[in-house]
Parts: sequence; C-alpha cells; structure tokens
Amino acid sequence: MAEQKSDIVSDRASAPDAASKERLRMWLRMLKTTRNVEAQLRERLRTEFASTLPRFDVMAALARYADGLKMSALSGVLRVSNGNVTGIVDRLAEEGLVIRVQVPGDRRASLVRLTQKGQEVFAAQAAAHETWINELLAGFTPEEARMFSDHFDGIRRHDDEEETP
Repeated sequence: MAEQKSDIVSDRASAPDAASKERLRMWLRMLKTTRNVEAQLRERLRTEFASTLPRFDVMAALARYADGLKMSALSGVLRVSNGNVTGIVDRLAEEGLVIRVQVPGDRRASLVRLTQKGQEVFAAQAAAHETWINELLAGFTPEEARMFSDHFDGIRRHDDEEETP
C-alpha cells in the first residue's frame, strides 16, 4: 500500500499541472502571433519604404538618442552583435540617413546619429509603423493593451533581476 501511494505521488510530481500547460499554450500562441505581426511589418516596410525591419530598429534606437550612440552601445540597445549593426549603419550612412562622428579623445570610437534626412525618413516610417500596429492589434481595447504591457514589463523586470549578481 505504501508503495502504491509513493507511485501516485511520483506520477503527480512528474506530470505538468494545468497552469503549466495553459502557460505553454499561451506562449505558443504569442509566438505565432508575434511572428505573423512581424512578417506583416517586414512586408509593409519593404513595399512602402523599400526598407527592412532591422534598419527601422537601428533608426528607432538612434532617434531616442539625439547625441548619438557608440556602436557598442547601439548593439547593446538592440541586443544584437556589433557585426549585425555595422553593415546596417554602413548602408544608412551611404544613403545619408546617419553620420559617424569621432568621439573627442578616443581616435578609435565614433558616435552614430541620425542626420536631418534620417530624422525625416524615420518620422515617416514611425508614423506608418504605429498605424500598422494599431490596425494589426485593433482587437485589443486600450485597457487590455495596458494589462498585457504591464505583464510583459513584469516578466522583463523579473528576468533583469535574475541576471543581476
């Protein structure tokens, strides 16, 4: 009898609970939805602006830092490698959308920042991007959007706390 009870407890401990399964379903649906929204954004940026989502992301990061960012800081903001950013910045510079400015006292470092033309191009793209997101997520009320944002912020804060030694 004790052996049977032990087996039952062991089975319960190894089987995922209902909450775990629901969270897994939620994650899979979030991932599928995110990929769908991202695919639509990529297509719209390509067709309406002859641009890409990574270029948009670089310009969005630079738009938040008027004084510019070092390449390492830009990579950090975007959470990608320097190599990924360098090619994008090179092409944006060739098009006159960003400039590189030497950091005084550091011959090896430069800041990257949007040019006036880059600011104008990004402003147009950002306005369209906001409209597209509003259309794609129109099924959510403002209150629901705030609730999800708050929950996602909580997850990110929790992860950030775990990374801090």
